[in-house]
Amino acid sequence: MSEMNSEAIVEIRDYTIEADSFPAYCEWAEKMAAPWLREHLDVIDFWVDCGLAAEVSGSAPRVSEHGQANVCWIIRWPSKATRDDQFAKIMGSEGWRAVWARHPNPDGYLQMNVRFMRAA
Repeated sequence: MSEMNSEAIVEIRDYTIEADSFPAYCEWAEKMAAPWLREHLDVIDFWVDCGLAAEVSGSAPRVSEHGQANVCWIIRWPSKATRDDQFAKIMGSEGWRAVWARHPNPDGYLQMNVRFMRAA
């Protein structure tokens, strides 16, 4: 087993994009956002819903009133401190602002969830 940085984390970003905006969002994400993000962040991958029904279970399952997230992307960081220092700078950059300006519906995010996890 390789030695791991105990501070290393991944940032898991889940978005629920409204249904009417979802097709245009997917086109924008695939053609503009994901390529730019991969170039400027250590993006593990970027996923969009493929139309298959979610499987929800457990002892007290609940789905948000907005439904399941339909977009997910994961970023690798050496530490939370690095993430906190760099994320806002990168997302506030002129390059990202140019990509964001082409977003088909910036108000189409019904819910955004950001989690931070470490390798187990």
